Amino acid sequence: MRYSEELIEEIRARNDIVDVIGEHVKLRRTGGSYVGLCPFHAEKTPSFSVSPDRQLYYCFGCHAAGNVITFEMQYQNAGFLEAVQMLADRAGIELPKQEFTKEAKEKEDRRELFLEAYRAAAAYYIYKLGTPQGKTGLQYLKSRGLSDETIKRFGLGYAGKYSDELYQYLKKKKNFDDRILADSGLFTYNEKYGFSDRFWNRVMFPICDVRGRVIGFGGRVMGDGKPKYLNSPESELFNKRLNLFGLQIARAHGREKMFLCEGYMDAISLHQAGIENAVASLGTALTPQQARLLSRYTKEVYLMYDSDGAGVNAAVRAVPILMEAGLGTRIVDLRPHKDPDEFIKTLGKEVLEERIRNAENGFLFTIRQLSTEFDLRDPEGKTRFERAAAARLATFADELERNNYTEAVCRHYRIQPEAMKRLIGRIAAEGTQAERYREPKSGIRKKSEDGTKVTQKRMLSFLAGYPDAYEASAGLVGPEDFFDPMCRRIADLLYEQLRNGGAMEARLLNSFSELEEQKEAAAVLEGRIEAADQAALDRAFTDTVIKLMKQSNAMHMDAWNGDMDELSRLMEKKALIERFEGEGKVLHVAFRER
Repeated sequence: MRYSEELIEEIRARNDIVDVIGEHVKLRRTGGSYVGLCPFHAEKTPSFSVSPDRQLYYCFGCHAAGNVITFEMQYQNAGFLEAVQMLADRAGIELPKQEFTKEAKEKEDRRELFLEAYRAAAAYYIYKLGTPQGKTGLQYLKSRGLSDETIKRFGLGYAGKYSDELYQYLKKKKNFDDRILADSGLFTYNEKYGFSDRFWNRVMFPICDVRGRVIGFGGRVMGDGKPKYLNSPESELFNKRLNLFGLQIARAHGREKMFLCEGYMDAISLHQAGIENAVASLGTALTPQQARLLSRYTKEVYLMYDSDGAGVNAAVRAVPILMEAGLGTRIVDLRPHKDPDEFIKTLGKEVLEERIRNAENGFLFTIRQLSTEFDLRDPEGKTRFERAAAARLATFADELERNNYTEAVCRHYRIQPEAMKRLIGRIAAEGTQAERYREPKSGIRKKSEDGTKVTQKRMLSFLAGYPDAYEASAGLVGPEDFFDPMCRRIADLLYEQLRNGGAMEARLLNSFSELEEQKEAAAVLEGRIEAADQAALDRAFTDTVIKLMKQSNAMHMDAWNGDMDELSRLMEKKALIERFEGEGKVLHVAFRER
């Protein structure tokens, strides 16, 4: 499917990038731009810049970049067309019905078949739960205190005792092709035995996306089989790091706060008790993507993790992830019971609500857990604790927030506030220095980008960022000098726009429908040319033009096909380069950005 360039541009233009990003990221104005903490990677110091004039964003930390459509694609984990649809809805623009291209139609049809397979599987599991064969599963759910209404609301079901029941149903009754079933994640395949159901003899918990579409399953085995819990594998539909169980229901009830649990049954029990803003992670530790997902629907997260050692450690790890996503955090004390499900069954909803009202601040919880690692009665132990606490307090970018937490920690642990603030300042300064020279976490340096491509990208950044770079380099370089495929595409579009009276970089990105292409193009257009003064900027610009001319001429010379007229043009270009260098000419661009 492809909408016209004019329609896409109208949708982009009617969704101001500052307004759209500001709905998800706290931005503050600095000069002609807005800055904030990047929503695409964890950071303590804002490096995410949004330009209202150019309608672009750029992160100096992770190099995420693009226009408002790119942002929706990245932030919402959406495809190009889905992002356009969301922005059209936001702007009140009705999209016309379009025909799919062959490639896009095949991709969309494949995705729809996967969704249909999961819908059919979910319906089959529900059906099986109500049959005599599903009695074991139904008894288990009833023994966990679930009502018929709750079982129905969450679409709980049962996978039969035989390992090919679902396959036979989808293959013979629903006529699904083996190629779709093989890639769906619902089955395993063995050359000797063929297809086998991934889930059998299990109570089934459908996992839905925020729209309520089934994209995966979790299954709890009946009896002593292993593993006890089994989730769908990663697939074209399902990524456990990007989704949360129960969010399709909870998002409508959690504007102020949501409750985050470790297990499906915990979240379901909370919903049955009338606490409908509860979700659960999907068998893994909380991820930054899940935290950002929560931040779209709520302001504060109450952690209801298991009260054992593993649950406490998981909560300690989750708190900073949630805080980095801009969420307030609180910890609900479930002791002496292990989890929310057990707590509700034993003490009831009223007592749980009291615990919720008295929930502990998430950051102060992490400090309290930290204090258990030291002997605070010993001066050396207390000093080591104070230094460790100071390191965590130094992570607050906002001075007011940092000071408030510092005072709370000092008051509770009887620490001199001024001494602690000085220590925090030293740690923050050391951290800034260390950040400048930090190696990649893997310890392996990334291979440097090809030098010729660096020069091409640098030239495009000059053209996009400086008003007179186009005129200053006219006659020296043009689109034909950019031979990297991506750079050439950008150059063709950018030069066309420059010839027509000025660069419209945000609009240019509409020509790229793939997210990675948009990100790369935006990073080039939003690239910064660092220079100490006007003279340094002129030297950098001149050097870039000369390098591009040389590289282009060499590349065309290597590709020469024997055409004497072409050879003559190449020799003239070579002479121009030599004359340009010999005369020591310096090109000039105004020391300012558009």
